[in-house]
Order: sequence, then structure tokens, then C-alpha cells
Amino acid sequence: MERWQGKVAMVTGASSGIGAACAKALVCAGFVVVGLARRQERITQLQQEIPTRFRSNLHAFKCDITQEDKVREAFKWTLDRLGSGVDVLVNNAGIIATTELSANQNTDEIRSTIETNLLGTIFCTREAFNSMRERNVEGHVVIINSVAGLQVPNLGPDLPSLNVYPATKFALRAMNEIYRQEFQRHKTRVRITTISPGIVDTDILPTSIRTVVKEMLPSLKSEDVADAVLWAIGTPPNVQVHNITIKPMGEKF
Repeated sequence: MERWQGKVAMVTGASSGIGAACAKALVCAGFVVVGLARRQERITQLQQEIPTRFRSNLHAFKCDITQEDKVREAFKWTLDRLGSGVDVLVNNAGIIATTELSANQNTDEIRSTIETNLLGTIFCTREAFNSMRERNVEGHVVIINSVAGLQVPNLGPDLPSLNVYPATKFALRAMNEIYRQEFQRHKTRVRITTISPGIVDTDILPTSIRTVVKEMLPSLKSEDVADAVLWAIGTPPNVQVHNITIKPMGEKF
């Protein structure tokens, strides 16, 4: 990780769960980290969980990544405040709606999931990649995906529907390959990786699902996913880590 010392990393959805774990891990690995979240105060609280010598390298910025102008503002703030563009982007923000895909009057929930999981990733990746390309630097874009983007889990009739969530995750997997091709087309030194974890003990799952899952199924910790992110970023520049799938031991999906 020596070549990344002092470089700038941005993490979306950094206020809790996987995003918070990634922000902490990156700071402790030597990055200057900008955490984006709607709940900015939670990122500020994360500083107390980081060794004192690293705390000043974690910055919080309030941002709704579904709003294109807010994403641009976040990248401009980063450049103005830190004097450098983003070198590593971790697209982590994502949500699951509590509805059925075929339910009536579910448009707002479905749209919100698509905008957060897909458009937010597109907006952030676009800003990060163009900054890396203009500066002609080595860069890395990471997309936190899910095993639901590899195979749609069948939760059975007793648990709520995953609705459009797996569809957004399948789309992220396709986008990963499209980005790889585009980054190569422009002869850049920017790599792209998706991390597809199984069940992770976070608050992204609706309570109705999370309660049952925690009782019946094993789960990963957010730190397990953050470790995979660090490993992917730390591989040599000539290595394209396309996708990492990690599951808890004993997972049934």
C-alpha cells in the first residue's frame, strides 16, 4: 500500500455499515478519506473510533448521491479543501425498498432504489474517473455489489420480496465491465473492481428481513468487506481484479 500513502479516497454511504468500515480501514492504511453521507454527523463520530494520529485524515461531507449537483459539489469541495482530486472511489451507498416489485403505488420506493444504487454510482464514478484521467494518475474505482447481483436469492414466501434490488445489482455487474472497457479505451491507469459479499450484518436490510436472517443464517462483518477492498486496491497496478465474491461460512445462497 506504500504507493497509496497520502492519496485521497472517497467513500459513499460512509455513515454506517460497510461504508464506515471502509472509511476507517482506508484512513488507517494511509489514505486521506472523504466520507459522503446524508448523515454527516455519523462520519464525524467515526473519528473517535480511529487511532488519534489518523483522525485528521477523515473528512465528512453531507451529500445525497442521487442529486447530481450535490455530487459535483462534493468533488469540488474535496479538490478545494485537500488540494487533490480523488484517487480511489468506493461506491458503497445502496438501499433496499420495502415493497414488492408488482405492488401498487410503489413508484417512489422503486425509483429511490434505482436512483441510489445505479444513478448515484454513475454520478460518482463519472466525476472520479474524469479527475483521474485529467491528472493522468493511477486510480481505482470500487463498487460494493452483492451476491444478489450474481443470482437472485429465493427468500421464500415468509420473507419480504427483494423487489428491484437484485436488478440494480445485476446492472452494477454489467457496469463494472463497461467501465473496464471504457477505462482501457482511453488508455488510463484506472482500474475497476466489484466486491460481491453475501449477507453482511448491517442495517441495509429491512427489519423484517434482518431479524429472521440474523437468527437463521451466518453473516459477514462489515470489516470483512473492507478487508477485501484494501486487498483489491493493494494489488500491483498491472492486476485487474474484476470481481471478488465473499460469503460467510455456511451461507445457503
